[in-house]
Amino acid sequence: MVPEIPTPAPAPGAAALDASDLIARYRLAKQQRGAWDATWQDCYDFALPQRTPFSAGDRRGDRLFDGTAADAAEQLAASLMSQLVPPWSRWFGLQPGSQVPEMQRTDVGEVLETTAAVLQGHFDRSNFAMEIHQCFLDLVVAGTAFLQFEEAPLGSDSAFRFAAVPIAQIALDETADGAFDIVFRASEMRFDRLRARYPKAQLPDGLAASGKEVAERRHSVIEATIQEGAGYRYLAMLEASPDAAVPIVLAEGRFAQSPFLCFRWLKAPGEVYGRSPIMKALPDIKTANKVVELVLKNASIAVTGIWQADDDGVLNPANVKLTPGTIIPKAVGSAGLTPLEAPGRFDVSNLVLEDLRGRIRHALLADRLGQIDAPKMTATEVMERAAEMSRVLGATYGRLQTELLTPLVARALAILRRRGEIPPVLVDGKIAELQYKSPLARVQAQDDVRNAMLWVQQATALGPEGQAVIDGAAAARWMARALCVPADLVRPPPPEQALLENAQSLLLQAFAQPAPAL
Repeated sequence: MVPEIPTPAPAPGAAALDASDLIARYRLAKQQRGAWDATWQDCYDFALPQRTPFSAGDRRGDRLFDGTAADAAEQLAASLMSQLVPPWSRWFGLQPGSQVPEMQRTDVGEVLETTAAVLQGHFDRSNFAMEIHQCFLDLVVAGTAFLQFEEAPLGSDSAFRFAAVPIAQIALDETADGAFDIVFRASEMRFDRLRARYPKAQLPDGLAASGKEVAERRHSVIEATIQEGAGYRYLAMLEASPDAAVPIVLAEGRFAQSPFLCFRWLKAPGEVYGRSPIMKALPDIKTANKVVELVLKNASIAVTGIWQADDDGVLNPANVKLTPGTIIPKAVGSAGLTPLEAPGRFDVSNLVLEDLRGRIRHALLADRLGQIDAPKMTATEVMERAAEMSRVLGATYGRLQTELLTPLVARALAILRRRGEIPPVLVDGKIAELQYKSPLARVQAQDDVRNAMLWVQQATALGPEGQAVIDGAAAARWMARALCVPADLVRPPPPEQALLENAQSLLLQAFAQPAPAL
């Protein structure tokens, strides 16, 4: 962890009360999270059996017989990534804010465009695309995902370093307004990794003892990020060992933006952690898995069969092998080896499975966000499909924009500002504002542009009076802003028109001021 305002780690006992309170608060948050562990484990067992965050080493994939949920979950995670943060593509931009004069919008826009290009370059050279896909998998399966956003050491290809944090390592403490007050992460490290990550920490001599057993021993480290005012305080602690009365503070610092990005698929009132589409489809997933298991058992009986034989002293069933060309001896007049007919058939399993798999795909949006089966699609079909995705993912996209995309860009800008690679740009909506250019974000912009063009066509059809109302230059500049066109492609307005627009803006601001108290 690289604090933005680095401070040396205090001596043991200097921040004991603070660290002890945080450790106690972490244990309480972990205890409250325990109610979700069983549900999360079921979701991972049936959707991502290779990842077992709560029972490492258990071969739970051996009990999975139907892969519909796993395939649909991976497809939904890939669709979210391509619709929200497509790799090697500009999915965000910076544009002049509301208080930038019209005559300066082009110059400010060029500076912001250069800043966005530098930011995008760091994202492309980092491991963001790899780690965010793992986070989207956790989001689809568990409903809550965590991305750790750190500053890379100087000399690295990118200034950013990301890590998808398993949900079993995270505990949340939420405030009354629904924001994350404290984010805890508990991880285990060997001594060499501990020393490399926290080189200035004052560690007890017992941790550095020689010997292979001591070197392989793992130490529990708890990282806490606490929101304090406009920034975030970071504290890394080593849990109290039997020979230590208080936890040891490894590092402490402050961040302009939180290094832990926590985002949820769906949030129920009064709950801290999110709910996932896998949770909604879990009954159907379990039922489909059981039906396929029974079908396989019935198939094994149909292939190998159940046999019966007379105990006549001649035939020994233990030595009989049911292979082609085998001659089985039997006594004269006996029935020998006779197949036993199964008591029933399982022919209705296909009907049940098709219904269950259809509901699973529908719950995981695989029937709406999946690949196109038809070789060609008309432009209207493409537009309707995009509009359908916008309607389906509207609520989820709004939450992800608030909890993931906006904090992600703000954190990246804070790191690059501190490094001096970009000008001191503050995305507050006044001088600069953030715009999203992902495919899902452009659906609404394209719909607004279509409505504007329809109005232009309708007004043009009214004759000269209707055409006189249309301001072609203003309409073109508005469509450029709506479609996220680079500022250097738009010609600035004439000076007299800019003065008029500035006067109108000042007049609107004057009317927006509250009336003085009498």
